[in-house]
Amino acid sequence: MTSAQSGAEPAYTSDADVQKYRLGPVRPHNAPVRLAEYDPRWPELFAREAERVRSVLGGTALRVEHVGSTSVPGLCAKPVIDMLLVVPDSADESAYVPPLEAAGYRLWIREAEWLEHRLLKGPDTDINMHVFSEGVAETDRMLRFRDRLRADEADRNKYADAKRELARRIWRHVQHYADAKTSVVQDIMERADPAP
Repeated sequence: MTSAQSGAEPAYTSDADVQKYRLGPVRPHNAPVRLAEYDPRWPELFAREAERVRSVLGGTALRVEHVGSTSVPGLCAKPVIDMLLVVPDSADESAYVPPLEAAGYRLWIREAEWLEHRLLKGPDTDINMHVFSEGVAETDRMLRFRDRLRADEADRNKYADAKRELARRIWRHVQHYADAKTSVVQDIMERADPAP
């Protein structure tokens, strides 16, 4: 079973694994991960980017959402705005990548084997724009996780504690730090509202 069929994210164990999905050269991080306390400007930065994406893509942008830790008031985060962009078909890069590139975005990651996920970086704000096709269950999972952390202080604190503990370690790649959070994310998701 492929990762796209199972919904499981690809495993990144080596530099070559990371490079496989990156469109540019991979530079090892080899440091702790810097977390910032919650910044009330994060939703404003998201709103500005979301407006730019909607104005560039029009109806191709079926959904634009603020996700990840910067979308949860009171939660520490890497100061990178995570965005979710839902398009009709994320594999059809010609429908959305060229207009976004013309606006200054860069296609950074192509994970065709994992739900046809794409990731773009922003022109002037540090963002990770995750692109998925309409109907992909991962989009609902991301939103359910965000909403659970927004609504439940105990889970928000549990996640923050795990992030702080893991962030102190030396990570070859930031993706390894993200992968290390899997068990706490799964634990919190078991208490999240079920998918519709």
